[in-house]
Amino acid sequence: MTSPRLEQQIQFLLEADKLKEIFRQTLLSQSGRRENDAEHSWHLCLLAIVLAEQANAPALRLERVLRMLIIHDLVEIDAGDTYAYDEARMVDQHAREMVAADRIFGMLPADQAREFRAAWDEFEERKTPEAKFAAAVDRFQPMLLNCVSGGISWREHQITQDRVLKRNAHIADGSVALWEYAVKMVQQAVDAGHLAPPPGPPSA
Repeated sequence: MTSPRLEQQIQFLLEADKLKEIFRQTLLSQSGRRENDAEHSWHLCLLAIVLAEQANAPALRLERVLRMLIIHDLVEIDAGDTYAYDEARMVDQHAREMVAADRIFGMLPADQAREFRAAWDEFEERKTPEAKFAAAVDRFQPMLLNCVSGGISWREHQITQDRVLKRNAHIADGSVALWEYAVKMVQQAVDAGHLAPPPGPPSA
């Protein structure tokens, strides 16, 4: 007889498999196809492990960072991927994702449901050192892929340098080193013609 707890866990894991079907705007560095959310989550965890020493917090609890990174996008199974510069869909993004978090994490046994929801809330609130670093990695990775893929996604959506920097400035809250690298990387993209500079003042 399968225990009810194990059955709940298996059903949750099967639901999580749907994350592989959610595609993002970011392009992969080699093939140029769009990245899916599961690939994104894996890459974020790898970045966090490799770059943990770049975090502002000297005693970062990496396990907490990895827990947040591996689960925070699961809500997009229901809510979909909201493009970072789509201001209209950003308005209700958090509300949509909260409903999704209730349903998806609610598939787990009650104790695990509480743990997963608490980790998701911690990531969203960006108050702890671990959440700040997790959020920094989450913002840095798409910038990195956009830069190495020639800024195709940025150019497709007519994104400018000032919008990229404004959107991602809180990287510095988790890692000043990553933010400084990101600023230089974005400037190189502008210099290469892969990202439009800020619009100039209107002509007289």
